[in-house]
Formats: sequence, C-alpha cells, structure tokens
Amino acid sequence: MDIAAQSQTRAVRGRRFPGWREIGREPFRPETWRRAGYLVLAVPVSVLCVPLAVVGGPVGRVQRALRERVLGERFGFEVRERGGATAAAVYVLAAVPLSLAGLVVTAYWWAVVALNLGYPLRPGVDPTDAWGGPALAGAWAVHGIGGIGFLLLAPWVGKGFTALQTRLAVGLLGRDGRGRGRALGFAAGVVLVCGLLSVPVVHQL
Repeated sequence: MDIAAQSQTRAVRGRRFPGWREIGREPFRPETWRRAGYLVLAVPVSVLCVPLAVVGGPVGRVQRALRERVLGERFGFEVRERGGATAAAVYVLAAVPLSLAGLVVTAYWWAVVALNLGYPLRPGVDPTDAWGGPALAGAWAVHGIGGIGFLLLAPWVGKGFTALQTRLAVGLLGRDGRGRGRALGFAAGVVLVCGLLSVPVVHQL
C-alpha cells in the first residue's frame, strides 16, 4: 500500500461527527476561505481545461496544481498516461457543471448569511409583514437566527463540493482510476439536484 493510500485509510478511520465547538469555529478558519477561493477558481480553470482536453493537454497536472496551491494540501495521485485524453475529456464534461453548481450554491449560502445578519441594511426593508415583525428588532432577531444557522452550515457545503471535485479528479485523472464510476454518478446526481432546487429559488427572487 503506497503512502497516499495509507493516508486516505487513516483519514477514513479518523472521521468523526464534528462537535459544536468545531462547527462554531469552521466559518472562521483559513481552510474554509481557501475552499471558497478554490470553488471560485474551479469554474474558469475547468473551462480552460476544455480546450486542453481536446488537444491532449495536461489537464490532470493543471487540476492537481490548482488543488495543491489554493487548498494548501498535497494530493498524491499520479496523472494517468494511457487513455489520458479520453479520461480528461470525460472529466471536463463532468467538472464544468459541477464547478458551476458548487460556485452558485456556495455563493447563495453566503449571500443568505449576509442578507439575514444585515437585515436592517436591506434597501426598502419593511418589517411589517416579515417574520418576527412588525417591529424591526423582532424581524432582525428572527432573520439573524436564520443567518447564524446558514453561517454554521455554509462551510460544510463548500467542504462537500471540494471533496467531490477532488474525488472526481482522482477517479478520472489519476493513474489507478479508483472510484471513477461512483464519482461520476455522484457528481451527476449533485448537479441534477442543484438544478432542480434552483427552480423554486429563482422564482422567489
């Protein structure tokens, strides 16, 4: 078993449900904002990888470099050589919509945090018919509680999308191709669910 596989095995064995203290600290950790930056950059980089995949360019090395430099983590997967062009083409077809979904969903969650915590600063705000109204203080309190809830959950949404992006890259661009089918299926399912959930959200805007 190589070093990368051993580290993954230890990570799986060491997983546990986070405690309240960890959940409360997560929005303010540098890793959380590195993941947010990664999800922002993943969209243009994935689009850039489309022509690279067409001409047989180094899609795997580009994606690995993005993860290592932005997330500050070492991803020990060897880039596939034989069949690499086909795998890269499949990867970009899955990575572009997944990257876009990750960016939109993460941005939406953080926007909800800002809008709820800064409720009195909204232009034209009228607390009369709002939750917690008609007093502004009551409406702000109710919206603030919702904003805190989204604040605590938003980092885990970003963490989930980042982990899925990494699993997709390892499965399709890595030499051994472990978990390729599962990663593709899961990515397609997440994109589909995000698309379906975006319909009612758009209608509310």
